[in-house]
Amino acid sequence: MTPDRSHAAASPSRPQDKAARKGWAKRVSARLRRWRRGVLRSPAATRVFGRAIYGALRLVEATQRVAPGSSDARAHLSSQHPAIVALWHGQHLLAPLLRPRELPYVALLSRNADAAVNADVVARFGIETVRGSGGRVREAASRKGGVAALIALRRALSRGFGVCMIADVPKGTPRDAGLGIVTLARISGRPILPSAAVTSRRLVLASTWDRTTLPLPFGRLAVVVGAPILVPEDADAALLEEKRLALTAALEAANVEAERLADIRP
Repeated sequence: MTPDRSHAAASPSRPQDKAARKGWAKRVSARLRRWRRGVLRSPAATRVFGRAIYGALRLVEATQRVAPGSSDARAHLSSQHPAIVALWHGQHLLAPLLRPRELPYVALLSRNADAAVNADVVARFGIETVRGSGGRVREAASRKGGVAALIALRRALSRGFGVCMIADVPKGTPRDAGLGIVTLARISGRPILPSAAVTSRRLVLASTWDRTTLPLPFGRLAVVVGAPILVPEDADAALLEEKRLALTAALEAANVEAERLADIRP
């Protein structure tokens, strides 16, 4: 009896078939991801998301009670204007609500595509934007527009615009101020105001690198603005590092105090 060799002949090709199917699935998945990113980053999607976030922040603003012990942000920011308002990544969503509406402000936003929605949101609040990475001031920052961004921010300050700036470096060590913001204070001669705003009802996204906090409506809003930090024009590297550490400590203290005030039940 002659053995049937058809199955034996076909079996060696099965691993190749599986590999081919797996490769095809990966290519399809990659194309779908690219398509999804393209749709979400389209101008139309940016406007939709920007409008939704703006509306949500206005709802939060309209439904908050001021927590006892909060700083008078309007008075602090007005008395030091134009100043550099510093916040942490992940704790910055309420920043547009802090500024006195009669004073002009500009915000530093990263140059990546994901920041387009943020730019749309702040524009709806009447805040201008500068795109770049201001956390680093060395060669890597030059490639990302960091040096150009610092120059643009210095010019804005000289024209009477306040600056809202995230102190820690994107995707770096969270809650550790970068040299960019203290460098801006040095070249502009304007003070840094370590600031924090926290709502009693909030959702912390623990899986994000900066533990992004989403403010929720119908709660208490606590605002803390720390003492101004000045950086002399002739500051050397050692003094810049000292000021960077001082800003890190002041920002962390402001956030801890804001959380404490927000969480006190009346």
